[in-house]
Amino acid sequence: MRKKHAFSNVGMDPDGHGILGFRAGGKKASKGKGKDFIQKAIKKPGALRAAAKKAGAIDKDGKIKVSWLKKTAKKGGTMGKRANLALTLRKLK
Repeated sequence: MRKKHAFSNVGMDPDGHGILGFRAGGKKASKGKGKDFIQKAIKKPGALRAAAKKAGAIDKDGKIKVSWLKKTAKKGGTMGKRANLALTLRKLK
């Protein structure tokens, strides 16, 4: 168990935030991320789909093939990062 210092709560409000908005652990306090924080993380929506369409990796249902995503994620680079994010977001459904 971690021992608390005598001055650990100096300058803290009841919520545990300090004078500058930092929590006791040193992390910045979040001010309501909102429900659409993942959508804001995607910088260029449609870029992965455009690359998949160019590579012929869209199936007849209009979905990107998982095999193409896995292959592209292994390549690396910006497109690999996008494919890796797509595979990760797929797990959240």
